[in-house]
Amino acid sequence: MKQLSLIDDDRPDDRPDDERARSATVEPAPVAPELAALAAALPLGLRLGTSSWSFPGWAGLVYAAGAPKQSLSREGLRAYSAHPLLRTVGVDSGFYAPLDRRRLAGYASQVPEDFRFLVKAPALVTDRFRRDGRGRGPSENPAFMDPETAIAAAAAPFVEGLGDGAGVLLFQFPPLGRAITDAPRRFAEDLYRFLRRLPKGPVYAVELRDPELLTPDLAAALRHGGALPGLAAHPRLPFVARQRDLFAGSADGAAPQGPLVVRWLLRRNRGYAEARDRYAPFDRLSEPDSETRAAIAEMVGEALAGGREVFVIVNNKAEGSSPLTLAELARALTKGRRGAAAGPRS
Repeated sequence: MKQLSLIDDDRPDDRPDDERARSATVEPAPVAPELAALAAALPLGLRLGTSSWSFPGWAGLVYAAGAPKQSLSREGLRAYSAHPLLRTVGVDSGFYAPLDRRRLAGYASQVPEDFRFLVKAPALVTDRFRRDGRGRGPSENPAFMDPETAIAAAAAPFVEGLGDGAGVLLFQFPPLGRAITDAPRRFAEDLYRFLRRLPKGPVYAVELRDPELLTPDLAAALRHGGALPGLAAHPRLPFVARQRDLFAGSADGAAPQGPLVVRWLLRRNRGYAEARDRYAPFDRLSEPDSETRAAIAEMVGEALAGGREVFVIVNNKAEGSSPLTLAELARALTKGRRGAAAGPRS
């Protein structure tokens, strides 16, 4: 396995286009009747989506053949959200630079009313270091876990730009270094104080890359701070089912509250750059991962049975093509849910 980068999320293709690039209409791909029926059998509380959306290799899967690459990031969401399986999307570009209200409103204008966004807050807030172009952190970041910066650069644009389409605002913390991982309780306390100073209303989730920080103290900090755990299938972390068990409930036995948020990012035997090079152009399931799929299907089924909303975001680097991974996950879920009380979409 190639070494993971410090940030370990390669920059997505939903970054802003060159302003000089000409927009062109992006049409949705035809949907096979079997896939349409599969989507109709899924419960309304389940939201499946991909990490970013502007991949030319999805021609025939999400976009009609011939969709211009330079238009996908700007105009592709309309076609993306027409796909019956895709009811959410991960806006990963927010991690690399804050997204303003106007850009987010432009995204919201392209999708149906019942579509929801999962937006990454900028690393400006979640990274302890100011990193250079190679991902190295030469200096401390003064805005790290600063509530005022988080509100101005993330929470306010999220609410104002997306309106009813605001689903989850995700604070993804990259590897934070020994000074923090050696003191997990202190980090949990600092995180709690940070979360308590954010405005009420938005759904916040927190996702980490340091397994040392996944502690009962962290679970308590999230619960009392008003945020959700973001579960991530990623080689730096324990298997996703073990993460689920850590956050399964409070000390008094109360069931988890709020949506289940799961991101299936990367196989356990690959690095991001390695997976990208192996799987591009992301038009087939290059390396199916049945173990992770079964675990995610199980936890999704449990959450839906408990009346919780569910967000599942899949990266192309999980198996090779996130739309195809989602179709397989949907098949697993509908097979396991036949006759379940939650019922299909109306």
